Amino acid sequence: MSAVKNAVVERFKRLCKERGIAPNELANISGVTPSTVYSLLDNKRKNVSIVTIKILCDGLGITLGEFFSTPEFDNLYQEIE
Repeated sequence: MSAVKNAVVERFKRLCKERGIAPNELANISGVTPSTVYSLLDNKRKNVSIVTIKILCDGLGITLGEFFSTPEFDNLYQEIE
């Protein structure tokens, strides 16, 4: 799994834990199917859509800026050198 994908997965897991919600509930409040959330969390899936991230952030009541403004994202190595 790429470092970026891993950071996205870990961020959603942390947000769900902080709010005491399961992936199914994240799907429900975001208006997506549970399979969408479980697919995002799946280690075998290499990429995740920014649109999906935005929809899940909307469900959590946070902006994309709030989602990505964490040390995990700030400290990612540059993919292209």
